[in-house]
Amino acid sequence: MMSGDDIKAAADALAAVLADMRAGVAFTGAGISTECGIPDFRSPGGLWSRNRPIDYQDFLASREMRAEAWRRRFALEPALGGAVPGRGHRALAALAGEGRLQGIITQNIDGLHQASGVPDDRLVELHGNSTFATCLDCGTRYELEWVRARFEAGQGRAPDCATCAGPVKSATISFGQPMPAAAMARAAALSGACDVFLVLGSSLVVWPAAGFPVQAKRAGATLVIVNREPTELDDLADLVIHADIGDVLEAAMAR
Repeated sequence: MMSGDDIKAAADALAAVLADMRAGVAFTGAGISTECGIPDFRSPGGLWSRNRPIDYQDFLASREMRAEAWRRRFALEPALGGAVPGRGHRALAALAGEGRLQGIITQNIDGLHQASGVPDDRLVELHGNSTFATCLDCGTRYELEWVRARFEAGQGRAPDCATCAGPVKSATISFGQPMPAAAMARAAALSGACDVFLVLGSSLVVWPAAGFPVQAKRAGATLVIVNREPTELDDLADLVIHADIGDVLEAAMAR
């Protein structure tokens, strides 16, 4: 991690990039939300180190796995439901409001970009959204309150769709579930047309999503990576900052 003087220098360098940015794209991972109390699932001690992720096919095949998935989701509600946007979210919302940020591609499922004021047409959610649910057969949307009421009334039984009796799942992309084609295409288009590509809080180990910074750089964009730990793409970037995202963005936006 950087010292105070290093963070000041990094914020100055980032502020210079942002000042020239006219068609930027941000790519956000778990690191932008950790200051909001949202757990980083992949880190040591994170949820996935304690619970093996439930594969999509297992969710479809087993009512017990569906019940376990909902039990885990509701166990996270104190963190997810009570979270508010952090400094990084607010900085990106401001840049989008100024028209200098054309889009935000996010791996997060917490809905905090929307809560910060980013409009849906500026946001691409690669891994879906955990703040509501959908029927996997007919696509009917359900709010979490509806799911929880039936889950508890059924004494931990996963609810079925009230319309077609299909399985109801949080609107996230699970392991083994196909990536959303429309979101991937939109993210690729944004990456290929931006002048600055900001990676914020992603370890860049999940592919194909980690390919978007590479695409942007190859298309001529300035690549900036802000992450607490080194990433496999640091050598490709024009500016690398290993520091707290909120600290750096807050300081850069104040320049």
